Amino acid sequence: MEQFFPFILLAVMLVVLIVLPARQRKRMQEQAATMQAALEIGTPVMTTSGIHGTIAGLGDTTVDLEIAPGVVVTIIRQAILEVRRPAEPTAVADDPARPADGTV
Repeated sequence: MEQFFPFILLAVMLVVLIVLPARQRKRMQEQAATMQAALEIGTPVMTTSGIHGTIAGLGDTTVDLEIAPGVVVTIIRQAILEVRRPAEPTAVADDPARPADGTV
């Protein structure tokens, strides 16, 4: 039995270092594909390059992303990394040191 110990150890290391990360990577790819298929117009998103924008149009393999008012770029769906939540409004009006119109 002792003569097979190195082979058993090698097999265990193979599973830990190759098979398990491959399964996790596949699961993450499936989650990304599901998220990209469920995109809707008006959804705030972030791309893989860190650009934030709102979905302005959808194609079969592309997405029109509004990155500033009136500025729309076309990117592939796979470039969408995550769906972002809209920013919560800040309590500017509640701060007595700041004017109600938001100016400083």
